[in-house]
Amino acid sequence: MIDTSHLHPMIIHFPIALIIIGFLSDFVGAATKRQFFTNAGLYLIALGSLGTLAAYISGNIAGDGVTEIGALGAALEAHESAATLALWSVIIVAILRVILALTKQMVGWKQWVMVALLAVGVGTVSRAGYYGGELVYKHAAGVELTFGFGNPASDAPADQSTDENDDK
Repeated sequence: MIDTSHLHPMIIHFPIALIIIGFLSDFVGAATKRQFFTNAGLYLIALGSLGTLAAYISGNIAGDGVTEIGALGAALEAHESAATLALWSVIIVAILRVILALTKQMVGWKQWVMVALLAVGVGTVSRAGYYGGELVYKHAAGVELTFGFGNPASDAPADQSTDENDDK
């Protein structure tokens, strides 16, 4: 059975990539006026916003097991706040993006406003990712330190007996 705290690091990289590539695709679509890139940006941003929701939920599940004290607590709080801002900014931008696409108004200045809003979304996602990276690489949140030796209690074969009478 998979540990649910592992879901967040497994999921999080996909929405980050989808949002950034979606922004770049929309930027290229606006700059070159090529509909292919604008359409691709729509799909990437829609998928990225769904992935952001999944990452947010899995992050809350993973954070439930972390003791929020000291520097780790402050870093976790910064990441949670940044993730909440990222979630809402990405969802709002995705909804606006879908509305503009459905009403066929993703042209001209509206397209450039959307690109600017997506840049803000990319910024919020990047900020949350930075704080998440600090949790792992600076505070070792969720990292098991075995130094290559493993956990002796869990590495022992199941059929070994600890009964003293087995040696006689």
